[in-house]
Amino acid sequence: MRPQLCQEALRLGRILAELAPKEAEVHGLVALMEIQASRFSARTGPSGEPVLLLDQDRARWDQLLIRRGLAALERAEALNAAPGHTPGPYALQAAIAACHARARSAEETDWAQIVGLYARLGEVTPSPVVELNHAAAVSMVDGPARALDLIDALAARGTLNGYEMLPAVRADLLRRLGRREAAREAYRAATAATRLEPLRRLYARRLAELDGRTD
Repeated sequence: MRPQLCQEALRLGRILAELAPKEAEVHGLVALMEIQASRFSARTGPSGEPVLLLDQDRARWDQLLIRRGLAALERAEALNAAPGHTPGPYALQAAIAACHARARSAEETDWAQIVGLYARLGEVTPSPVVELNHAAAVSMVDGPARALDLIDALAARGTLNGYEMLPAVRADLLRRLGRREAAREAYRAATAATRLEPLRRLYARRLAELDGRTD
């Protein structure tokens, strides 16, 4: 992460929102950046290892940034409610981020709403990465087996070949299904696909957990 760069992006976004107050996507972008920035202090552990969203300590999320983000999202939604307007990709991504921000715990997250928002985002901006995120959200509503079917269909198309998050998500689904050897292979594929050492350590830890080790 580059917090200073993100802070500068936020500053410019806030200025742009003042200059273009009637542009819903400007407010959507600001909302997205505010909410994402609210998690900075919770996204890495003491040794710099990445902490995934569902494992983050939500007490460390910046509530001021969350309130700013939700207020910006309200402005975007109010503008998009006008006749002839529909939410754009930034407003939809901000709405997804807001679902996480509003939940006091991972268990309280409105995953059904997130699934619907990803479906709409896929219609506005078709992307295999959006499909991957949609499948991950589906796993929280319909279970890992249904999501694995979606992931395998996506993988068969080859549009995400070499993208490390595809085998990483697949590995998590396989782990949840108790398919340990297949999960190991997927974590190894995710490790091979990334050059980021913190992520390599994360996948190594997941492999150790599958082997019943804690080192």
